[in-house]
Amino acid sequence: MVLNGGIDNRYLVLAVNILQNEEGTHEKHLIITASQSLENKELCILRNDWCSVPVEPGDIIHLEGDCLSDTWIIDEDFGYLILYPDMLISGTSIASSIRCMRRAVLSETFRSSDPATRQMLIGTVLHEVFQKAISNSFAPEKLQEFAFQTVQEIRHLKEMYRLNLNQEEIKQEVEEYLPSFSKWARDFMHKYNSADLPQMQLSLPSDGNNNNSTCNIEVINSLDIEESIWSPRFGLKGKIDVTVGVKIHRGYKTKYKIMPLELKTGKELNSIEHRSQLVLYTLLSQERRADPEAGLLLYLKTGHMYPVPANHLDKRELLRLRNQMAFSLFHRISKSAIEKEKTKLAPLPQIIEDQQTCKYCSQIGNCALYSRAVEQQMDDSSVPIGMLPKIEEETQHLKLTHLEYFSLWCLMLTLESQSKDNKKNHQHIWLMPASELEESGNCIGNLIRTECVKTVCDGQYLHNFRRKNGDMPVTNLMAGDRIILSGEERTLFALSRGYVKDINVTSGKLLKEVILDLHLVRILYACGFSVLLTSYTHSAVDNILLKLVKFKIGFLRLGQAQKVHPDIQKFTEEEICRSKSIKSLPLLEELYNSHRIVATTCMGINHPIFSRKTFDFCIVDEASQISQPVCLGPLFFSRRFVLVGDHQQLPPLVLNREARALGMSESLFKRLERNENAVVQLTVQYRMNSQIMSLSNKLTYEGKLECGSDKVANAVISLPNFKDVKLDLEFYADYSENPWMIRVFEPNNPVCFLNTDKAGCKPSDIGIIAPYRQQLKIINDLLFHSSVRMVEVNTVDKYQGRDKSIILVSFVRSNKDGPLGELLKDWRRLNVAITRAKHKLILLGCVPSLNRYPPLGKLLHHLNSEKLISFLFCIWSYLCHCEYFIYVLI
Repeated sequence: MVLNGGIDNRYLVLAVNILQNEEGTHEKHLIITASQSLENKELCILRNDWCSVPVEPGDIIHLEGDCLSDTWIIDEDFGYLILYPDMLISGTSIASSIRCMRRAVLSETFRSSDPATRQMLIGTVLHEVFQKAISNSFAPEKLQEFAFQTVQEIRHLKEMYRLNLNQEEIKQEVEEYLPSFSKWARDFMHKYNSADLPQMQLSLPSDGNNNNSTCNIEVINSLDIEESIWSPRFGLKGKIDVTVGVKIHRGYKTKYKIMPLELKTGKELNSIEHRSQLVLYTLLSQERRADPEAGLLLYLKTGHMYPVPANHLDKRELLRLRNQMAFSLFHRISKSAIEKEKTKLAPLPQIIEDQQTCKYCSQIGNCALYSRAVEQQMDDSSVPIGMLPKIEEETQHLKLTHLEYFSLWCLMLTLESQSKDNKKNHQHIWLMPASELEESGNCIGNLIRTECVKTVCDGQYLHNFRRKNGDMPVTNLMAGDRIILSGEERTLFALSRGYVKDINVTSGKLLKEVILDLHLVRILYACGFSVLLTSYTHSAVDNILLKLVKFKIGFLRLGQAQKVHPDIQKFTEEEICRSKSIKSLPLLEELYNSHRIVATTCMGINHPIFSRKTFDFCIVDEASQISQPVCLGPLFFSRRFVLVGDHQQLPPLVLNREARALGMSESLFKRLERNENAVVQLTVQYRMNSQIMSLSNKLTYEGKLECGSDKVANAVISLPNFKDVKLDLEFYADYSENPWMIRVFEPNNPVCFLNTDKAGCKPSDIGIIAPYRQQLKIINDLLFHSSVRMVEVNTVDKYQGRDKSIILVSFVRSNKDGPLGELLKDWRRLNVAITRAKHKLILLGCVPSLNRYPPLGKLLHHLNSEKLISFLFCIWSYLCHCEYFIYVLI
């Protein structure tokens, strides 16, 4: 929690009291503080309709207005209160809440459920054509060229494929709008005489009491296209279609303003929803520049444009709506005051009784499902009588078990979502300086662009940055990570979003041998079957595809090229479309139909190809790590499926303890194990040598694992220069039988690195595993400032499905009597850690501390019986008063 005063103030509400003032009306008095120590208290008085804001003790608020003598007064004429300001809500959602708050909350909760339509595609294309024209030219021949180019772009062709549309028909419909584009440009741009501009009615707050609202508006230029703005002052976010510079001519006076221009392609309604969206955009604009006081609403079909003033009344009521919506989104979980009662989902805003609105609502299915599965199970549930038949119609195909399954998973996912939001701390982007964010490893500051921007493909650009001063800091960011790009000034955060393509030197990676998946895909391909190959991560999918490449089996890889393995990128849809210049729908259909093997992550199933294609088989790799809803998605697009995994290793990652206790960590792979006839156990492994395998056999697999060959069983690490290293170590022979260990743990050597590279081992063949991120950061920092930067250091979770020739596991804990940590209690996590090594496994830890954890106690007992533990008694007193051990398996 970050509290502060100033323009981006954040206040903690300590108490809420409702009082009656001298006039007999009620006020809400908030005791608040912006002090981290919770001292320095202030008073905020809410009057008039602001009393209805559902603020509670413990809430974080932002205040706009003036503070006199430590007292804020927010009333109908002055000031604003923003509830949960770090929850940024889109202006579109708030505008839609005017007609139905429930629909707006559902749209924020189930964001990917809005179905694509022909009208939406036409609207998107028209927006792009207009945006290209306003940046270049509205000449008729140029408009035709822009329209032709836009309908050829791959992202639009994919939507045409999804909707089974005709490209030529779409182009013709777009062309019908072009004369209106030209008319608008003639009317409002590049006029030599302001009298030639159409007369409009617009009164700005800065005009004062001027009764003359008649004016002429001239659009001078376009300053930005699709300007993305986050506003933590008002708790808003949005993309402004076009940001324009305008001159407002009123008599002999001219005023220059920078305004948002909103484009609409539907009916010319000039509706309250459309106007409200623009009012909210004026608030967004204040994060970057002076208050525009108004916006412009343009209907592309007619070329008619309306000025929309943003007065205090409109902004006040829209921000109150925003607060109501924020309250509903923040309180999605109903916490009972009685401890024994179960956590439940909270009801959503009331269902409205408006048949016409509901008839065309994109969220009607989710609305009805939530009502039946969640709200109608509550004692105080109330549904308008007129809406009961509609709810029944939408959900009549669902059984009680279906409704219970949805309700449970909706609860668990909501709990998990809240934990993830708390962990991400997006608000730190605007509440903390870059220097502090860098310390967490999730930010790189002080960057400057080094090269010209390169166009990668339609709408994607490559930027190169370097550190302005000093070395690049140690960071958790990796290639493929989603990032937010901000400027150093306060007003320039979230300028753009994108993906990391590369960071300096990347760690070397060895891919696992994917024996089962590879041969299964080859067999199905040879039999003429179509196969959907999927997993949760891009690396897991690409591991299998790299093997298929060797056998010259063709496939189509879906997903963004920058997230795909470099050797697989040429097989991505993006690269194929570029290399073959696919600009027509028939060519795209041919591409989709020509591949019997399609590969993507489980989250990639929203791709248009799945709207018209069903596969004979779906193979899900590492299925034991994938949560049930995510794993179910790809299965709907196949006739049969195969789940490949090992539930003796890591389950789906669940941060929230309550969600985990409710069963969220049970994968579909584990759930379906109950059907024994559909389960085949694969006991032959090709990774570990026999001694390393014996550990896992003893700990987990009850001796069932076997080595796939003698070569695998007897494999040892190759150190061609080991003799030279051994001679160097003989100098320390007087110390102990293990001189190198003594040197490492000698108190006078606080920092040491075991240079296996000197013995001939590549750093990229070495992996270091530790259970805690703070330790990873320390190790990474030491490696970064050494000459060895190719050793990969990561958590157990990140190493799942991976392997290295040498693995070093540090168990960190040195705590004989304190509370036990959660991570080391998990025997599946331990199983993953010890099965990542192919040739050598080195484990470091404190025996008395680790013996307190049942999984590790069992492992230590086995190691002790095999005489594989080395105790370092001689330095006991120097190392946390603990018996350290190192044991090596070869």
